[in-house]
Amino acid sequence: MIKTDIIDHIVRELINAERERLEVNKFVDEFPELDMELAYEVQERLIETKCKEGNAKVTGRKLGLTSRAKQEMMGVHEPTYGVLLDNMQLFEGEKISLEPLIHPKIEPEIAFIFNKEVKGPIVTVTDILAATAYIAPAMEIIDSRYRNFKFTLPDVVADNSSSSRYLISDRLTPVSDIDIRLMGMVFKKNGEIVTTSAGASVMGHPARAVAWMVNRLVKKGQSIKPGEVVLSGALSEAFSIESGDHFSVSFDRIGSVEASFTN
Repeated sequence: MIKTDIIDHIVRELINAERERLEVNKFVDEFPELDMELAYEVQERLIETKCKEGNAKVTGRKLGLTSRAKQEMMGVHEPTYGVLLDNMQLFEGEKISLEPLIHPKIEPEIAFIFNKEVKGPIVTVTDILAATAYIAPAMEIIDSRYRNFKFTLPDVVADNSSSSRYLISDRLTPVSDIDIRLMGMVFKKNGEIVTTSAGASVMGHPARAVAWMVNRLVKKGQSIKPGEVVLSGALSEAFSIESGDHFSVSFDRIGSVEASFTN
């Protein structure tokens, strides 16, 4: 196959897998030429197709695999990024149906909401913070389309870094005067604490993860736009979700967000 045929094939397979709740095998086994560069081209085409066919629009970005523990768990060596769409956003207080999902997991995140454009290639933590209007507690529901949640780095990038759904607290806090690195996090499942962490678990500083992404986006002529949200990466491992589960994440000084799930 030529490159465009490979991209089209993978995109159609991933869209069908999500629509029909079907798992697919890793594409690197079928297409050894699927490297990181080609994987991000697949991701771009996937998003373009979803926006066109689903009448969706881009609302921001997300980081994945930002902690060393998560990279080791997934057998990869660097973070990934993906795209958030408006039809992925959920809202606190509504029951979330698991029916459309394959094997969902949930992660605690810190959301950055931007009021200035940020463009690489030499963006720093300070630049990210200066362009951030607010931060907020968030959770991301990831749902890899790959069989048994097993994939290589190019595979997961092609699959939009396992993006599925996300929700952000209504409470928005100015980033000034908060040391995000030291901000504590408590993650609960059904009222029981399952893990604790702090902002520094994301690459030493969540804004460093965002800067890493921005400095790579510039290679494609892309940037973070005012009004966009960025989920800066999970502060812990991901936890599987079952019907009836209730999750909450609380952060020092910036509040909490919670979610309940049903069939």
